[in-house]
Amino acid sequence: MNASGPIPFPTPNPSFDEVVRFDRKELNLILRVYGQMVAAGEWRDYAIGALRDLAVFSVFRRTAEHPLYRIEKRPKLRARQGLYAVVGMDGRVLRRGQDLEQVLKVLERRLIGPV
Repeated sequence: MNASGPIPFPTPNPSFDEVVRFDRKELNLILRVYGQMVAAGEWRDYAIGALRDLAVFSVFRRTAEHPLYRIEKRPKLRARQGLYAVVGMDGRVLRRGQDLEQVLKVLERRLIGPV
């Protein structure tokens, strides 16, 4: 038998630190709204993406279709239009701003809707 030392974990990719992600507080806010919409029967699935210049939380009515809404985090726009944005299915920016909780209110209004 050949006794060798433990196999080291691979070193993390240096570009991994450059990827934009949602932090725990941001995800809690997003998942609170997501849970309300699931309970109302509006949404059924989600996907999270992390890229070099943007993080995306996409929500779907069904798994096999285009996202209804995308919640985006773009740090490069922090000083201009705002760090967060909610984008509709057609690519229109529904709301943009610095405070994620305020930006997500556009989705909560759609839950209330006309009676």
